[in-house]
Amino acid sequence: MNILKTISFFAILSLGSCASNKEQVDLVVKNAKVYTVNDSFEIVEAIAILDGKIIFTGTTQDLDSKFEAKETIDAKNQFVYPGFYDAHAHLYRFGLDMQIVDLKNTKSFDEIIERIVAFQKEKKTAFIQGRGWDQNDWSIKEFPSRAKLDELFPDIPVVLTRIDNHAMLVNGKALELAGITTQTKIEGGQIEVIGGEMTGILVDNAMGLVSAIIPEPNRQTKIQALVDAEKNVFNYGITTINEAGLDREIIELIDSLQKANVLDLNIYAMVKTSKENLDYYTRKGIYKTDKLNVRSFKFMGDGALGSRGACLHLPYSDKPKQFGALLKPIEAIESIAKQIANSDYQMNSHAIGDSTNTVLMKIYTDVLKDKPNRRWRIEHSQIMRETDFDYFARGIIPSVQPTHATSDMYWAEERVGKDRIKHSYAYKKILQKAGLVALGTDFPIEEVNPMLTFHSAVARKDLNNYPANGFQMENALTREETLKGMTIWAAYSNFEEQEKGSLEVEKWADFTIFSEDIMTIPIAKVPYILPTQVFIKGKKVK
Repeated sequence: MNILKTISFFAILSLGSCASNKEQVDLVVKNAKVYTVNDSFEIVEAIAILDGKIIFTGTTQDLDSKFEAKETIDAKNQFVYPGFYDAHAHLYRFGLDMQIVDLKNTKSFDEIIERIVAFQKEKKTAFIQGRGWDQNDWSIKEFPSRAKLDELFPDIPVVLTRIDNHAMLVNGKALELAGITTQTKIEGGQIEVIGGEMTGILVDNAMGLVSAIIPEPNRQTKIQALVDAEKNVFNYGITTINEAGLDREIIELIDSLQKANVLDLNIYAMVKTSKENLDYYTRKGIYKTDKLNVRSFKFMGDGALGSRGACLHLPYSDKPKQFGALLKPIEAIESIAKQIANSDYQMNSHAIGDSTNTVLMKIYTDVLKDKPNRRWRIEHSQIMRETDFDYFARGIIPSVQPTHATSDMYWAEERVGKDRIKHSYAYKKILQKAGLVALGTDFPIEEVNPMLTFHSAVARKDLNNYPANGFQMENALTREETLKGMTIWAAYSNFEEQEKGSLEVEKWADFTIFSEDIMTIPIAKVPYILPTQVFIKGKKVK
């Protein structure tokens, strides 16, 4: 009996010793299907996290034998993906839009009027702002005019920005305050005049005249906008936003909020290419923290296709005298590109029209001679000339938004004709040349949900399953390509592939957990699923 007691004592002691030899970690996730998105696209069962970073990936059995965790998530066969990137979005503008009249998904100009009247009845603001209208969604697909706004709000300025942020409808009071008349001249934009009268439509650079009179939001409004926007994107599993164009003030505000732990979201901030910003940041150099990455400039090459501001080699098919326009002369673009090339910064250029894509990629190629691995990006790459796809094989990175294809497919061919449409929204062809694509949404122009990106890239259909056979399916992406475009390829486009974009040892523990597998479920179901949990650096944010 004494011998049995002795054996039991040493057995217990041995078990205790084994437990104490286990490595202490903060969090483990086990019994999962984890898409690591590493080089071999490996799928594992478990990950362990310490100090915000992944220190183990492998089987649940190995994890249990090696680690003791403060917190354990038994995923019960749920699905884990790297935290999603949105490689091109406007987080701050989205947050500000949450503070003004929402005009998205309106079906007529009358509905716009109804929303403005309801908003003004509640808010009683001295300056009415709204955003999100798109005349292509209306039965009458023409730009609206200011007449009804003048009638309802003769003494209050009204500024209503189109969904693509490349056109505005403003009323007479706003025109008056901005000093705009029929004689006002503007380069790189348009003040629409019909029958000798201004309609209130301003396109591209003309909008800046009105933007100058819009009251600046106070600091608290700016903070609230960022906080509201962050909460929204977390709901969809986004952990890194590529913010496509900010001024220094907002970048520094974001930095301060992140350091105060008010914001957890990772932000790759593209700096607007004003002279002041260019001079300041090229002198300062790259600025990087664990949450903020400032190493690129956002350059606006042209306008949008929907408002016919995108710059084309040949006239618009539905408006034969209109070509769109570059927003700056070629000499000015070359000067900006040279200044950026002489720094460590990337140049990320908005290019919708085929002429704009040609101009920018030629300039990129010229100024980056003997400067390898600069990873300069073309944002949108929307309408392409067939001979220009080869530029992507020279290290230029395409940053595209699949939902633009499924939003524009109803009317895009009217704008560019049956020949040019074949080389438009050509994401597979771009991928074949570039070797990667960084995928985003361009929200708030499109919806925030990255599952819509996934669905549009793979199915090339809208949510009503239109068109039945998909839009130009030769340019659809596979699910694996799409997931890479939303994770590791987007990280690469930011010079962040060593720290994020895949679930590998020594990388940040940014990940999402879903109850269904977006890699295997019917593609039509993908837009309707949401993550159950979202983590950034091992911290649960949803």
